[in-house]
Amino acid sequence: MSELLVKNMVCPRCIMAVESILKEQNVPFEKVDLGKVTLDTLPAPSKLSELKTHLEKLGFGLIQDPDSRLIERIKNKLHELVLLDEIPASLSLAKYLGDEIGQDYSKMSHLFSSKEGSTIEKYFIRLKLEKAKELLFNQELQLSEIAWKLGYSSVQHLSGQFKKTTGMTPSAYKKLQEKPRSGLDQLK
Repeated sequence: MSELLVKNMVCPRCIMAVESILKEQNVPFEKVDLGKVTLDTLPAPSKLSELKTHLEKLGFGLIQDPDSRLIERIKNKLHELVLLDEIPASLSLAKYLGDEIGQDYSKMSHLFSSKEGSTIEKYFIRLKLEKAKELLFNQELQLSEIAWKLGYSSVQHLSGQFKKTTGMTPSAYKKLQEKPRSGLDQLK
């Protein structure tokens, strides 16, 4: 088995898009997950180059250097967390990522910070706040339900992080006619 790591895959639609490209390019695959394609064998270099071109047209890309591959795996695991129905309030990012990726968290954290210019924790907060904006935009949940769903210990904790990051409270954001948001795939 071989695997290709694909950057900027953040949702089930991304999986379908990558599967579609693989089928169009006649690249046999076992499975496509967020950020990862499992293959029986790697395609020839010319086919890999062609695949890379098609992926880039849709905003994806192949990751080949080991540090970038690790950072993308970290980001994908964080995206998976945000897509869960509920993030446990007691979640320890260090334990979760260490268990999921199988590497020392302090090394992952140092690499992530040096390459991304932000800590893993700050990146995860940004993801959660973009998800909060999405949930506020859809107006299906109360703020207390959003806080609970995203693993915040209280509405005040969510509101404090929201205001610190966006400059406004969640209530003020909810009242805006034009609600500025970034897609989860746009967070770098």
